[in-house]
Amino acid sequence: MKYLFGIVLLFCVSCGNKEDILLPKADRTIVKEVVDLSPIYIFFRVNGKDTLAEVNRKNSIITTNWILNIDKRLPLRLVIPEVMKLQQKKREEKEHRNEKAENYYSYADSIGKNLAFLPFTKVYYKMEKPTVGVIVFFDKSNTISVNNVIVKNKELQNYLNSLPSDKPNKILFCFDKKMSYGTYIQNKIFIQSLKFLRPDLNLTNVEFIY
Repeated sequence: MKYLFGIVLLFCVSCGNKEDILLPKADRTIVKEVVDLSPIYIFFRVNGKDTLAEVNRKNSIITTNWILNIDKRLPLRLVIPEVMKLQQKKREEKEHRNEKAENYYSYADSIGKNLAFLPFTKVYYKMEKPTVGVIVFFDKSNTISVNNVIVKNKELQNYLNSLPSDKPNKILFCFDKKMSYGTYIQNKIFIQSLKFLRPDLNLTNVEFIY
């Protein structure tokens, strides 16, 4: 029932505004159900040669779980600044703050055929390139590099686990600002599948977009 509610909600908004949001697709579900939620929409717009991201958060309630429904065609350079504004508003809320309220991205599980959710409450975004650390960069063509060394997708886990252990390894996940939001979600889900076997691999909750 919760899944059907989510689908109908998206459909109604699309019909009311005579437009669609094309959700990202992935091959697994991270979170299947979210209750006590408020939907927020970021629409894909075109004005001449310019692509725009338009936010609709009219139905958002600060004390609820926020579900961000974002069009997969939008580039990160437009999406993430809007996400940062929404995060800041919720984090700075004092009077009606709900410590248990989370933020999620929505996407479609193409295997399970259900609406799914990816939590990002604790993620802090920076629109810049990091200057220190092990920089794991996902570019718009889905090539992965680790400190400028190209690493195949299936080899990334072993590569990071085999880094020299004689110094701290601060792992920083970074993304091409020209990457589509849909590709970003797929990469985020891929990262969640990685297993790090060494305690000296320091994973941060900061993501860099540049």
